[in-house]
Amino acid sequence: MRELIAIDLPPGPDFVVALNEIWNDGDAVLPIDQRLPRVARQELLNQFKVKEVITSNNERLRLENSQPVEDGDALVIATSGSTGAPKGVVHTHESINNAIQITGTRLRCASDDHWLACLSLAHVGGLSVVLRAMSYKSTLSFVDHIDQDSIDAALNSGATMTSLVPTVLQSVDVRQFRTVLIGGAQASGVLPPNVVTTYGLTETMGGVVYNEEPLDQVEIRISTDTEIQIKSPTLFRCYRDGTDTPMKSGWFNTGDLGELVDGKLKVHGRKDELINTGGYKVWPSSVTAVIRNIDQVSDVVVAGIPDDKWGSVVTAWIVLKKSATTLKLDDVRQHVKMTLPDYCAPQKVYLVAEIPRSALGKPKFVELNKMVSTQLP
Repeated sequence: MRELIAIDLPPGPDFVVALNEIWNDGDAVLPIDQRLPRVARQELLNQFKVKEVITSNNERLRLENSQPVEDGDALVIATSGSTGAPKGVVHTHESINNAIQITGTRLRCASDDHWLACLSLAHVGGLSVVLRAMSYKSTLSFVDHIDQDSIDAALNSGATMTSLVPTVLQSVDVRQFRTVLIGGAQASGVLPPNVVTTYGLTETMGGVVYNEEPLDQVEIRISTDTEIQIKSPTLFRCYRDGTDTPMKSGWFNTGDLGELVDGKLKVHGRKDELINTGGYKVWPSSVTAVIRNIDQVSDVVVAGIPDDKWGSVVTAWIVLKKSATTLKLDDVRQHVKMTLPDYCAPQKVYLVAEIPRSALGKPKFVELNKMVSTQLP
């Protein structure tokens, strides 16, 4: 009987050893996000019906009420769960190997690569770095904190490839890497030429579109309601809880909206992110990109909040740069209206100390709404 075994270890060689042991035994792996508090970890183990947990010193803790996995299952990985409970996405050895093969081909991976792993291994972006290095037998290094010192140290030790979240690019220089993959959240601004933007989901085993172009064997189409649909050999098998998969005839409905322009995929955002204000539709990503260009702004996120009159109102949460002394609502609105229609201009703006984000760089709105903020007049 194949079982689900959780790895509750920080990124490093011990994680790789545990992963290999589990797969050699024919079982499947659930990597645990090391940023989760103890209670949240226990909830995840219960939700996904784990048989054992591997902790430090290779200790194995047995759990009750476990549920076996199917033959060929290799991985259960949690979705980000930024707006609700995470889902357990079940990948097979076949879907994982396909993902390694098609991404490795596009990136021209080889044994002389040196991968730097610095993202959470509980998400496909971080775990895929480890899996590529394992498959190509290339060098693999780990860091638990990204700043310029850790980047420089990795480069000095020979690192050539890495994967990051877009927000990191605002504070570090990564131009000396051969290739830097970024995904999880939409990138903004001018990117270095060695940066590859990726689009994908946990269900696709990570990025299947690089620099807006689908990878080999990946098909993209847009539905009549502009939803992005994907057909790929990297697609998952099912959800751990038996929830119906959003697939029809091999096509996966992503929940993202976008368009294909001359064969390139333009992603607008999640269906549930679209703001309908007074009958007008506003993409938060477009407004975010414009506000980020204001001199005083260090970070920003935009969303719609319910409103009796408008249905939803465009709302921005802004982190000011340390050098900024003031910012007015009208300044923000006028800046947005210089490049976007007037209905895109935020009707409410709040100043916050920081934007809480997931390991993938996605805003965590539940936490954001609990933070102390100042509304701009």
